[in-house]
Amino acid sequence: MAAQTTGAEDVAWDLESLLDGTDVDTLIDRALADARALTTDAKGTVGDLGATEFAAVLERLAGIHESAHRAGNYAQLRFSTDTGDAERGALMQRVGERLSELSAELVWVDLEWVAVDDDRAKTLIDDDALAPYRHHLETVRAGKPHVLSEIEERLLANIEPTGRSAWVRLFTEQTSSIEVDLPGDDGSTQSVSLDAALSRLMHPDRETRRTAAAAVSAGLQPGLRTRAYVFNTLLADRRIQDDLRGYPSWISSWNLSNEASDASVQALVDAVVARYDIPQRWYRLKAGVLGIDTLADYDRNASVAEADRHIGWDEATTIVRDAYASFSDELAEVVDRFLTEGWIDAPTRPGKRGGAFCAYTVPNHHPYVFLNYTATANDVMTLAHELGHGLHGYLARPQGIFEQMTPLTLAETASVFGETVTFNRLLSETDDPADRFALLAQNVEGSIATVFRQVSMNRFEDAVHTHRRDVGELSTDDFGDHWERTQLDLFGDAMEVSEGYRDWWSYIPHFIGTPGYVYAYAYGQLLALSVYAQYEARGADFVPQYLELLAAGGSKWPEELGRIVDCDLADPSFWNAGLDIVESQVTAAEEAARAAGRL
Repeated sequence: MAAQTTGAEDVAWDLESLLDGTDVDTLIDRALADARALTTDAKGTVGDLGATEFAAVLERLAGIHESAHRAGNYAQLRFSTDTGDAERGALMQRVGERLSELSAELVWVDLEWVAVDDDRAKTLIDDDALAPYRHHLETVRAGKPHVLSEIEERLLANIEPTGRSAWVRLFTEQTSSIEVDLPGDDGSTQSVSLDAALSRLMHPDRETRRTAAAAVSAGLQPGLRTRAYVFNTLLADRRIQDDLRGYPSWISSWNLSNEASDASVQALVDAVVARYDIPQRWYRLKAGVLGIDTLADYDRNASVAEADRHIGWDEATTIVRDAYASFSDELAEVVDRFLTEGWIDAPTRPGKRGGAFCAYTVPNHHPYVFLNYTATANDVMTLAHELGHGLHGYLARPQGIFEQMTPLTLAETASVFGETVTFNRLLSETDDPADRFALLAQNVEGSIATVFRQVSMNRFEDAVHTHRRDVGELSTDDFGDHWERTQLDLFGDAMEVSEGYRDWWSYIPHFIGTPGYVYAYAYGQLLALSVYAQYEARGADFVPQYLELLAAGGSKWPEELGRIVDCDLADPSFWNAGLDIVESQVTAAEEAARAAGRL
């Protein structure tokens, strides 16, 4: 049986404008020539430059990065839509190698800056001439204890394309080629992408979910040992890098790049783990609604809607656009541009990498949104989520290439806020008790997935990084043991785990491409819920503050950005307040289930 159309089949992005009227190699040639000229003109002088002269160096550096990022984004985004295309893969590899040469050429800039005396550095940072680069300069100096010599930094930059980046590419190609064999309605077998198969786990029929989960488990077996070897290699690479740079733990370097202390991150993780009773309470409620004694892992995402709703692309975009318009006309206007000007790639295709993301690209261009749209209600929320990222990147463009992006700890704030706006818009227009319960259930499951599941995956990462450092290479069984244990910690006795689920760690790209990232989802979710609570209390008066937060990008430390929207991120109790909001969502869902006669 042919798959049902989604309406998104022809929604493809236009990447050509990234090339700025030229081609990839010309952009990199330009960047390399400008970098070598900058080296000739300014290397060895940073310690003696005044603020105005140093600002001129940084302006030239920003222009170099502009050209380089255009080329890099073009190659990466083109590859993401067809990872099986050899020409696209070769282009991405060539670009990666040339950009590593560029990074090696420019390592002296940061090294000379961190070598500046602290008092002189403060004087420079405080000078108005360096205001556009102030926070960037502060964050570079924060890494001062962990920088190596110029020779070492150049070497590490040069080998990046044949090191970590090469392994990440191999993992992406492996997972993007996974095919899952599912039974059709006529008894035949159809081969679908991994994302399409995973979407079956939301189906209201339990046998359909069980069959899909078994098929996914079978589909993960080919290449499992290869993916485990890739993961092992990257775990070892992380240990070597940390040892060289003197980081105390596997996650310390990522925390530093996220502008968060190890202690503050651990406080967040501990707060979430201590409230695992919240998801377990939901799983028990869901079992009762579905008429199951105890959920199995393949029931976790099951729809509780009485009918499996198919939401075509046109309907989805109308829902999300109207939701943003209900909050801010300014945001809605930018959403319209994403939807109409080729800034989104939406359909599933053979060879297309899984998942969804937003690429900011460069400040003198617009961001892009990447989806695998299968017309489920969850996909509508994913669209709202990724457009939140896109709006954040778009509004923060004036901050420039060094400060447009927030640290990852705040990167999820706008995306989760966008989901929440969309959800509440839908809820306000829904009167039927059964439909209201289905919406509330989806909202609860979004919070649980973003807060609790992501922290449980952080616990998995912590376990495998520690194992690799203390014991040595992990077998596929070792990975499975750590995955099963950390998942069961989350599920408690409210959910059973099937044998095949032990291998489901092996398709998650964050562990490979952005290790240590997953806790940032919990950080952003809890912050966004607190921000939205203020919007509910204050209404339209709050909108300018929120837009100011988005426009600030990454130009301030997280605590300063939080203060823009009256959030105290330095207060450990802040996380518990956010977790209380999630608990209240479960309570609301329980009440809605009773009102709908589902319990």
